[in-house]
Amino acid sequence: MHQQQVIFESSPAYIFVCIGLAVSIAFVLYRWSPSFPWNKKWNRALFALRFFLAFFLMFLLLGPIVKQINNLFEKPLAIILFDNSSSVHAVMDTTKVNDLVEKIKSSREQLEEHGFDVRIADLNNETENPRFVGTTSDLNNALRKVSMRYEGKKIENVVLISDGIYNTGISPLYGMHNFPIHTIGVGDTAQRTDISIKNVAYNKIAYEGNKFPLRIEVNTKNIPRQPIKVTLVQRGKIIDHQTKTSLDGQVITYDFQPTATEQGLQKIDIQVDVKAEESNKRNNYASAFIEVVEGKKKILLISPSPHPDIKTFRELVEKNSNYEFLVHIPGLNEQPSQNLAPDKIDLAIFHQAPDQRGRTRELFQKFMSTKTSLFIVLGQQSDLVQIGKQKTPIKFDSPPRDYDDVTPVLNAAFSNFNLSPETATIINDYPPMSVHFGRIRLAPTATSLLFQRVGSLKTEKPLLAVDIVGDRKIGVLMGEGIWRWQLNEFDRTENSTAIQEVFSKLFQFLTTTDDKRKFRSYPIQQEFSDTEPVIFESQVYNDIFEPIYGNSIKITVTNEQGQQTNYAYVTSPGNIRYEVGGLKEGVYRYKASTALSGKTEELTGEFAVISPQTELQNLTADFDLLRKLSSSTGGKFFTVGQADAALQHLQQSEAQQTIHTEEAYNNLLNLKWIFWVLLIFVSGEWFIRKYFGSY
Repeated sequence: MHQQQVIFESSPAYIFVCIGLAVSIAFVLYRWSPSFPWNKKWNRALFALRFFLAFFLMFLLLGPIVKQINNLFEKPLAIILFDNSSSVHAVMDTTKVNDLVEKIKSSREQLEEHGFDVRIADLNNETENPRFVGTTSDLNNALRKVSMRYEGKKIENVVLISDGIYNTGISPLYGMHNFPIHTIGVGDTAQRTDISIKNVAYNKIAYEGNKFPLRIEVNTKNIPRQPIKVTLVQRGKIIDHQTKTSLDGQVITYDFQPTATEQGLQKIDIQVDVKAEESNKRNNYASAFIEVVEGKKKILLISPSPHPDIKTFRELVEKNSNYEFLVHIPGLNEQPSQNLAPDKIDLAIFHQAPDQRGRTRELFQKFMSTKTSLFIVLGQQSDLVQIGKQKTPIKFDSPPRDYDDVTPVLNAAFSNFNLSPETATIINDYPPMSVHFGRIRLAPTATSLLFQRVGSLKTEKPLLAVDIVGDRKIGVLMGEGIWRWQLNEFDRTENSTAIQEVFSKLFQFLTTTDDKRKFRSYPIQQEFSDTEPVIFESQVYNDIFEPIYGNSIKITVTNEQGQQTNYAYVTSPGNIRYEVGGLKEGVYRYKASTALSGKTEELTGEFAVISPQTELQNLTADFDLLRKLSSSTGGKFFTVGQADAALQHLQQSEAQQTIHTEEAYNNLLNLKWIFWVLLIFVSGEWFIRKYFGSY
């Protein structure tokens, strides 16, 4: 329904003035005279054309506005929501599931004839053909998505077709739903005899040669007291097993300590004894995927004497389980020679070393001659002359003899890694640190993470700087005394979060080797579900590391049985990824290759495909939850055998349309038809006058 009204910016009384002026203009031009080449009939026509033309032009000067009111009728929504989790498909026969889907789709036209706008969706998205392969069930989040997806529209009814089992998120009974939810229960409510693996807990990363914890929680239902055996199998061989007595309805915990014997991704299969009375045997099996790495990164601190900073560095480093911290103090706490080999160390911290007495000079020169990353902490014992002779990022114009007390200020332009705003605020309040007084020259390639502040004056002198020299990274702290920073922060905040973040990210940056390969190809993640494709991403660069395209990428994927599958694709801008689907659970090795500058570049790696067992943990339908959900929202509960009755109930409800009113204001001058009307008046008058030979 549309309503229109004309309103004016000026008083409507001016319309009469416009009429009077238009009549006057037409009268002056077409007051009848026998000298006119046309007769009185045509003169009246010309008079009328001139009158309307003049009137419309003056009328438009009054600024008339057309107010248009549009009434839009919106149909109410009827949402049919399928629980597309695999637990539904595991219990119901495929034919019954397909029949139910087709019955719902065929009733859609009938609901639309009754005035409903019908939408069909699963727990994640709108879809006409739900596939029951979901690995989790989050019923509350699915209903919340319905509210968000159709926000502003009237939802008359929601029909949830589900088994009532949720294993992710909160119970849908605790959700706030402002629409009636009718539920159709599918599945089997009978209590089953079952032994299931409830949870498998383990560290994703283990170090070669070390034992790692593997905890398995087994749940039993309707099982009499009897021994339950859990076995660990790797590559077809039993590596460990445990047997415990079952307690009905309670969780049995099995703790294993297998050894990480080989580098790379390792798959450990977990098998629980299957009893004859069990109906669901698939949840008696699970797999654990562990990445076995060579060993912890070694950080070696070399100092001529004990110092409180050493304890602080130890605490900061050892909070990261990927690092091993070693301390070498000549004559007091010496490391064996193999731990002092630069090729065995990922980062060497020289705390006030090389020292003026020369106790650590030889080690400093030894590490400087290699590509091992260094972190140099200057102090009163530091031999600045010896440091200046080496390729370090700092130089002093002359060896300073005095010291300054300075506080740190974060360099906002530092880009090698980011620190949180909270850390930046805490850093500004750290106590002073004693540094050498003098002019410091920083290498052009180096950047400062922290500047020196003397009193309230912020300077451009570096306090903590990093530099990349060739393939080596070097960090320099201009003073010693970070133990004061740690104590000060703990006194103010009761934790050491800020200093931990600064040095954790600094050490991570210094120990990370930059990837300068011109060809890179890798899976975008380490683990994939067997219901999703494995995605490879490939990047090719020229000599100045600009991305180039058009290269043919060949990928060979090998499963645990040694079977190989070959894939190939060509990169292009916006298309550097390739999807591989249909892979079953297991550990896969891949080899990617491409031709670059006439040579074949190859990369190898591993990834895992896992089969989530969450949906198989519980297959007993919970119709009681569905009844409560319908009752609390004003809906009704139906079984799958009553699906026809549920659809008929929807058709009987009245579809009340929502009326939306829109007001639109358009200046009459902006309407296109006004232009054509004026053009007709002008053209008609001009044509008649020309026809009779007048001007």
